[in-house]
Amino acid sequence: MDGRDQGFQGDERDSPAGRLPEQDPVGPPDGAVAAAAPVSAAAASAATSLAADDGSDHDTRFFGQPWSLAHIFGVEMWERFSFYGMQGILLIYMYYSVAEGGLGIDQATATGIVGAYGGTVYLSTILGAWVADRLLGSERVLFFSAWVIMAGHIALALLPNVWGLGVGLVLVAVGSGGLKANATAVVGTLYSPKDARRDAGFSLFYLGINLGAFLGPIVTGALQSSLGFHWGFAAAAVGMALGLIQYSFGRKQLPAASRVVANPLPANRRGLMIGVAVAGLLVIVVLVLTGVIRADNLAGVVILVTLAAAIAYFAVIIGSRQISADARSRVIGFIPLFIVNVGFWSLYQQQFTVLTIYSDERLNRTIFGWEMPIPWVNSINPIFVIILSGVFAVIWTKLGDRAPSAPVKFSLGAMIMGLAFLLFLPWANGAPNSTPLLAIVLILFVFTVAELFISPPGLSVTTKLAPERFHTQMVALYFLSIALGTAIAGWLAQFYDPKNEIPYFTILGGIAIVLGLALLAAVKPVLALMRGVR
Repeated sequence: MDGRDQGFQGDERDSPAGRLPEQDPVGPPDGAVAAAAPVSAAAASAATSLAADDGSDHDTRFFGQPWSLAHIFGVEMWERFSFYGMQGILLIYMYYSVAEGGLGIDQATATGIVGAYGGTVYLSTILGAWVADRLLGSERVLFFSAWVIMAGHIALALLPNVWGLGVGLVLVAVGSGGLKANATAVVGTLYSPKDARRDAGFSLFYLGINLGAFLGPIVTGALQSSLGFHWGFAAAAVGMALGLIQYSFGRKQLPAASRVVANPLPANRRGLMIGVAVAGLLVIVVLVLTGVIRADNLAGVVILVTLAAAIAYFAVIIGSRQISADARSRVIGFIPLFIVNVGFWSLYQQQFTVLTIYSDERLNRTIFGWEMPIPWVNSINPIFVIILSGVFAVIWTKLGDRAPSAPVKFSLGAMIMGLAFLLFLPWANGAPNSTPLLAIVLILFVFTVAELFISPPGLSVTTKLAPERFHTQMVALYFLSIALGTAIAGWLAQFYDPKNEIPYFTILGGIAIVLGLALLAAVKPVLALMRGVR
């Protein structure tokens, strides 16, 4: 997140087309300006020099933000449009019968695949960050990842049967992980750490994410219900293509810092890394061909791989002799937050597994004689995020130092998430289409409140707790907690029985509340381990 040349490359700054539009001057009348021309010119020159050297893009054409932000905003919005649009119809595509346009996959297996896919997206963020840091730089990885995502949606739209599903999901997962890992980093290169516009710029970027997440399921759901699944997947591909076209025209205006390779891999080690990558792919192919990795155990495989990676990361960081005792203590203090975060995401991500099945079988989606498409339910949460994120920002700002500490926020987020699951109980075991739509709106409102207690503070506290030498690895750990929770969400969904829902919602809701209470009871010792970080 970091050095810029005012958003222009090379000679563009000197060409008429490359200059910013002239701004109306604010200050003394023209006569006074002319009289003081020598002084003004010197002052302007000094100001320009300082502006050029402070690490920020001082353009203000995009709602007071650098115009370059519009390009990243656009590609991220369309990527989220395609991602959530595809995910909104993915599960029902797998378990609907062939006669209904689906693949006829067993429902439990289908939910496991969705969970494994979601977990792989977050696992791929680590790969995307590594490629950016060691080989290509964040901007190039973002650009190439967008192409991979579009290819995945095209595969889902055009390739038949399970092969199309497999190829499409692998490409989308890897591409989304690469884009997600680097889009935020590229936004950061537009601002210096002291730029007062920085937080507002990230808020605007976050708005683009949620606009895409809202619109995607609306469009793909409407096409799926009227024309068929492959039209929905095609819409996701078109959305990503629009984002790519827009970004392709604007990417040259991004600062040079966005293309910097932070820690270049030595040339003599590239062959080794290629060999490791090829060997890894061959191992996966062999395990698939021999039946060790199957569709019905895919979520379990991703859970084990993610858990092993997380344990290895913790062991390496905590065991390092290159960090101080305080830094080591902070990493240990992060472990309870990691565990609670896994529990939170294992429930929250069931929006794309259990909630989809619930919306199909239990929810009354009829509005004045018209039946709302199932994927539209996935557009409810982004609306609440857009509305409530500003409210939470104001609350935390007004509270200042009196705001709850990170462990308290995590514990409240987990307990509220558990409450959201318990809110299903009044309508549990009901007849088909017996749950009113307003009930799901209420439940997803509670989902969102829980998310805003735990998700925005999550990455923030992770970076605060990270030892200086292991900053990236700690961020990777945070994403691993989401990957693990997402994969568990898919695995848990196999135990959901629409005919006997009470045990499922009661047990999972209760576990989340207990997790939250346990962390709340341990706030003082956890804060002691965090050594001054709140």
